[in-house]
Amino acid sequence: MKLIVGLGNPGSKYEKTRHNFGWRVIEKLAVFLKLDDWQVDLRFKASISQGSFNGQKIILAKPHTFMNNSGLAVKRIADYYRIPVEEILIIHDDIDLPLGKIKVQQNRGAAGHKGVQSVIDQLKTKRFARIRMGLKPVQTENADTEKFVLGKFTDQEERIVQEKIEKAAHLIRAAL
Repeated sequence: MKLIVGLGNPGSKYEKTRHNFGWRVIEKLAVFLKLDDWQVDLRFKASISQGSFNGQKIILAKPHTFMNNSGLAVKRIADYYRIPVEEILIIHDDIDLPLGKIKVQQNRGAAGHKGVQSVIDQLKTKRFARIRMGLKPVQTENADTEKFVLGKFTDQEERIVQEKIEKAAHLIRAAL
């Protein structure tokens, strides 16, 4: 059984913000894998889509705990389904990577990402895999990081983002 989590913030206000890059990838992945429709599950404080792919049970999750508390939902789901940390994949935005760069890592620190730090804190390990979706701005001088990540992509950025969402979802599907 695999648990794949897209980090982001709930609500239409945050729908296409940079911080919801992980949510957007996981939504595309649910379509590619032909999993069940998304259902809000209050036990987990998350929206869940699940099903089977290549003979293996897959659970996709979008935490509703807001980014900085994402670990609460991840831990609840992992505990309930008894999913080992090695079977967990977290997808998130990363301001340290250039826009369009996709990086896969495992057993690494949060590098300042509060959502990832929440997952590390709740699981008490960093052994899970991560897909980091780059969104580093071209101009970084005096940039307000919080304002930037909670902002929406420009039209030009959105074209790149759409392509990378597709690519990341295809990469995950190929790895399953």
